Amino acid sequence: MKDYDQMEFHPDAEKLVKILCNKTQNTNPLFFRVMVAYYFSLVASMMRTQIDTMDRGLLPVNFYGFNLATSGAGKGHSTNIIEDQVIDQFRHNFVESTLPVLVEHNLPKIAQVRAARKQTDPDHELEVARAEYEALGPMLFVFDSATPAALKDIRHKLLLAEAGALNLQIDEIGTNLTTVAEALGPYLEMYDVGKIKQKLTKNTAENKRREEIHGRTPANFMAYGTPSRLMDGGKTEEEFFGLLDTGYARRSFFGYAKGHVRPVGLTKEQILAQRICKGTDTFMETMSDRFGDLGDVAQAHKKLQVSELVTLLFIEYQMDCEARADKLNEHEEMRKAELGHRHFKALKLAGAYAFVDGCPEITEQHAYYAIKLAEESGKAFQDLLTRDRPHVKLAKYLSSIGRRVTHADLIEDLPFYKGAAAIKEEMLKLAIAFGYQNSMIIKKEFTDGVEFLKGETLQKTDLSSLMVSYSQDIATGYKEDTCKFEDLHKMTQHAGVHWCNHSFRGGARNEDCTIPGFNMIVLDIDDGVPMSTCQMLLKEYKAMFYTTKSHQVEKNGLVCDRYRVVIPTNFKLELDREDYKEFMKNLFDFLPFTVDEATGQRARKWMSNPGSYVYQDGKPLDVLPFIPKTTKSESFKQRVLDQRGMNNLERWVLNNTGDGNRNNMLLKYAMILVDAGQDFIQINDNVVSLNDKMADKLDEAEILSTIMVSVTRAIGKR
Repeated sequence: MKDYDQMEFHPDAEKLVKILCNKTQNTNPLFFRVMVAYYFSLVASMMRTQIDTMDRGLLPVNFYGFNLATSGAGKGHSTNIIEDQVIDQFRHNFVESTLPVLVEHNLPKIAQVRAARKQTDPDHELEVARAEYEALGPMLFVFDSATPAALKDIRHKLLLAEAGALNLQIDEIGTNLTTVAEALGPYLEMYDVGKIKQKLTKNTAENKRREEIHGRTPANFMAYGTPSRLMDGGKTEEEFFGLLDTGYARRSFFGYAKGHVRPVGLTKEQILAQRICKGTDTFMETMSDRFGDLGDVAQAHKKLQVSELVTLLFIEYQMDCEARADKLNEHEEMRKAELGHRHFKALKLAGAYAFVDGCPEITEQHAYYAIKLAEESGKAFQDLLTRDRPHVKLAKYLSSIGRRVTHADLIEDLPFYKGAAAIKEEMLKLAIAFGYQNSMIIKKEFTDGVEFLKGETLQKTDLSSLMVSYSQDIATGYKEDTCKFEDLHKMTQHAGVHWCNHSFRGGARNEDCTIPGFNMIVLDIDDGVPMSTCQMLLKEYKAMFYTTKSHQVEKNGLVCDRYRVVIPTNFKLELDREDYKEFMKNLFDFLPFTVDEATGQRARKWMSNPGSYVYQDGKPLDVLPFIPKTTKSESFKQRVLDQRGMNNLERWVLNNTGDGNRNNMLLKYAMILVDAGQDFIQINDNVVSLNDKMADKLDEAEILSTIMVSVTRAIGKR
């Protein structure tokens, strides 16, 4: 068997698909491929085409499909094109000429059988059969809804005619699913060979049971709809996937397009040329004539042969599908079912292609055409199963709506946001958790006792575009610019430059003119924490350190390191004045050392200094725990509150200690205390005290034999 990538789609079907794409200006072809395959199969099944297999006997050609696309994808337009310009002659010839001939041919056969069984007059039985046929009403070429009783009536009419097929074609399946649910049960039963069990009803003088006719009636099913309406996260979605689970997944082809793509770069003249192309009209006329010929009575009841070569090809395809299904996890039952039975629906579609091509047998190429579409359908089905869950839809809704909303707004706008308060609260928690993993922030705040929610999608920081503004004046003339991380020193080391991590309207550096938006933070350190210690504590972060003009200069009787630390953030944030202050306060509480808290203002500026600087590699700062009004921020605040008896350094060590690094973190803590000038006894007491606060503390003997030995050496070198 060929590789799936090397297989091609049916050429004439693909030409139709291209025409539909051009006429609807929708460049997503799968939707139209499934549609065209459905109509090819409908034509073949109306003529009662059968596949004469070597291993399964006679099988009817028929097609089941779910074809989902967003509103505006061109479903109505493309359906009208196919029905009015491609199969129009077939429909006319079949309904007006072929069906009456087949009825007149088959009813005498039924009469003869009944007369022989009941020992009655064949002419009388023919009159009864003809009356029975007429009493069942006109035959519907396609219908959009049905009851089980009506289905059995029309099926009985088709058995009397030994012609035609049941064609259920539903629009807006998301809206109409519950209304057609009754009919979908019998339809499930008719897929394989066109048989259905009869319902036993009481026989009365007013309501006599009809004589059962043993036979087969092919059934076709196509459901169109918009994904959002069908998969609403509520009852409709639940019923839909229940339907798939009962057997429609393995019987159906799938088209699933979350959006349709319009062609770009075309002029209005080019678009018009695509829509009225003469070559297109010629091809459509040729196809219409061809389908008209297929509606002739001579084409009825064809039995397509399947050679041993093609049979083996489908068996090989079945084995490959089953092998892939076996590799799936146990919980992926629907995927297993669809994949394990993909070969069967491909065989039926190959029969439709052979009939349309006028071939007496299914060729190897027909098999490849059908397998190719079956594989594309399988990918769409996988996309369908990996649809956004309700909490994901909620997170995306909150992050895209661009305004604050209440729970009442959510109930009104989102059909899936329903149920008890506990259910909605759990959904919101899951949405917040999903947001944190996917660069979305959902904030909560209360105003007059009403909870408001607002979300935003965060933009990842580009390290080649760090946001800065600078001026040679302390208050005015600030120019907005971006800077590569590795080029920061060109600004910080340039003499006489005032710079900020925000920009300002009109270049005026004040809070009222500040434009929200920053992607790096700046720390001002002048309390004596050595730069080497700071580098060690922040070594996991990408940062640039540069000394200020007061570095190693006596100040308030102290000579110590004074420097700034510039750290890129992992996301760009746009915070107002109050939120920025709270963000920076949360960050200050997180840091293991004291910084100048005046840097917690958006309009804060820093002065360049042609001193020394050093870069270190690492990761950008994760801003998510510090953003105000978020769950992570509240958790962080609570942790700080719980650890209020500790200083920043102790909190840092404790919160960054995990499995396997307890000894290492306590050693770092001890070395910082050495640098701070503490003696052996003070360091030992502090290390032991912090160790006691750990959930899974070290044995004191281990502390003495490892950490304190290193402390002794370090003190000796001091």
